[in-house]
Amino acid sequence: MFEKILIANRGEIACRIIKTARRMGIKTVAVYSDADRDAVHVAMADEAVHIGPAPAAQSYLLIDRIIDACKRTGAQAVHPGYGFLSEREAFPKALAEAGIVFIGPNPGAIAAMGDKIESKKAASAAKVSTVPGYLGVIESPDHAVKIADEIGYPVMIKASAGGGGKGMRIAHSAAEVAEGFARAKSEAASSFGDDRVFVEKFITDPRHIEIQVIGDKHGNVVYLGERECSIQRRNQKVIEEAPSPLLDEATRRKMGEQAVSLARAVNYDSAGTVEFVAGQDKSFYFLEMNTRLQVEHPVTEMITGLDLVELMIRVAAGENLPLTQADVKLDGWAVESRVYAEDPTRNFLPSIGRLTTYQPPEEGRQGTAIVRNDTGVEEGGEIAIHYDPMIAKLVTWAPTRSEAIEAQAEALDAFAIDGIRHNIPFLAALMAHPRWREGRLSTGFIAEEFPEGFVAPEPRGEIARRMAAAAAAIDHKLNQRKRGISGQMRDPSLLHFQRDRIVILAGEAYPVTVDSELGDLVVTEADGTALTVASDWRPGQPVWTGTIGSQRVAIQVRGLLNGVALQHAGAAAEARVFTKREAELAALMPVKEQAGSGKQVLCPMPGLVKQIMVAEGQEVKTGEPLAIVEAMKMENVLRAERDATVSKIHAKEGDSLAVDAVILEFA
Repeated sequence: MFEKILIANRGEIACRIIKTARRMGIKTVAVYSDADRDAVHVAMADEAVHIGPAPAAQSYLLIDRIIDACKRTGAQAVHPGYGFLSEREAFPKALAEAGIVFIGPNPGAIAAMGDKIESKKAASAAKVSTVPGYLGVIESPDHAVKIADEIGYPVMIKASAGGGGKGMRIAHSAAEVAEGFARAKSEAASSFGDDRVFVEKFITDPRHIEIQVIGDKHGNVVYLGERECSIQRRNQKVIEEAPSPLLDEATRRKMGEQAVSLARAVNYDSAGTVEFVAGQDKSFYFLEMNTRLQVEHPVTEMITGLDLVELMIRVAAGENLPLTQADVKLDGWAVESRVYAEDPTRNFLPSIGRLTTYQPPEEGRQGTAIVRNDTGVEEGGEIAIHYDPMIAKLVTWAPTRSEAIEAQAEALDAFAIDGIRHNIPFLAALMAHPRWREGRLSTGFIAEEFPEGFVAPEPRGEIARRMAAAAAAIDHKLNQRKRGISGQMRDPSLLHFQRDRIVILAGEAYPVTVDSELGDLVVTEADGTALTVASDWRPGQPVWTGTIGSQRVAIQVRGLLNGVALQHAGAAAEARVFTKREAELAALMPVKEQAGSGKQVLCPMPGLVKQIMVAEGQEVKTGEPLAIVEAMKMENVLRAERDATVSKIHAKEGDSLAVDAVILEFA
């Protein structure tokens, strides 16, 4: 077994690998760029080596820097994590020449499966069901349009060397193919250094299901069940679960056996994932094979009880797989949410900045459920523009799917992040969505259920009742604290709070009676329902946790002038608690309208201006592209929201802009 390994990655996956290596008694070496000098993975590792400037192309993607770090520290093997160099055939070859072991598949398997075009040819030869498409090199937009016309719309344009949703576009017309071809090639070139793309038929109402495989260097290969990753946005997975609510045992076995057959065909000898697109009728077609550890691997670990990183290390060291297919048992259900630094209310645009608050939910067993949080950040850390915007992967396990979802919903409500925008409100809303809970999924789920984008819904029904009760309890606690301050004119013992209160929540009035004279706080609603509210919350804490009636509840709390902003189960609202007379007076106060202007195009996120697509004096129509801004490896096309004439352009190609910087103005 290795004595020391180097992790050629950063962030949460580097931390994840270090944890397993530490448990195995293996020393670890971290590498870091200028931007990651103070990162968590650097502090966790036994040693750390600086490898270059912040851009990945000048640090994490330089093979010679990684090999030099291995030689300087005596690392015997390298785990690549995912992304960066993990699927570059040249990387394990260079490591082998330097006498260093690659903790991943052999270069031949990467060559055969890492390239999406070649992998489809190999899958077809191995009698694996594949999606109709054109696997040759596409030279021009006109060529792409011709191919798409022959296949039939819609089509998927995909980068051959791609992954993580980069370099992918769905096109429903010839015009969309031409534009998507250009964008996919550009993203592929900047993200992977390879601008080849291919076109294939896009399966309508599809589901994304993948099979986890693991092989060793002695010809043994097994599959470890499936994961469903149908909840996606822009081809980027958002929520994953294992097993899939679609599959039955016969279909699972058929998909697993095909995945193993493909792995054997290329002598696969590490952890890998065979991805399929599945129809609602359980038909399935091969998409690609990822020759690395997947972001979503924790859900497989939770239902199998296996540590995939440990298995990768052991088979890389030459050991036999410690299990056969008959030993693989699936237990319970696991759900994973990807917590991203992005603003779901602004079309999920990336957000950067410092984490002034970072308080994840408590890990470990919570009743019948288990909570796990894989992360590479900490409070006070910075989310930089140079890398993927992932903050954490929140995973819950429970005996059943519904229990795992409930545990995930509660954990999301207890996850406090401030300083940047993040997608936790959106994830919480997804957990409460009836269609998700019923398992009626497709890769179009988000586009279909949130066609106008995401706006946190106002609380209604049971959710509103909980939030109103919590608001009353919070107000009561704050009043007690204020009256306990020394030096007041009246002795606190002479003060009696008015028991009858009005909670104004999202503009709705909720009359309540608050009573704490018997010890426990009791909030009685207008219909006479009495709820015992118990919590050890203290003013200043970002999450209120406790019980309302018999229900365990976690609610995000942010202070406001004369009130609090609450967020729970995906709903968000401002709450203010008044006496009856205060409520009457508050109703008379005018509401200030927000002023706005549609005459400027502002940069929606910190990013690099890749292209200005209009000129001063040019007339533009609604929907016409104006500029392309790149942030966190994704190209974002800014379009005109109305017919107008461009009067002045403030930015030029190559400019690095802050959020809300003016790009251009309309007359």
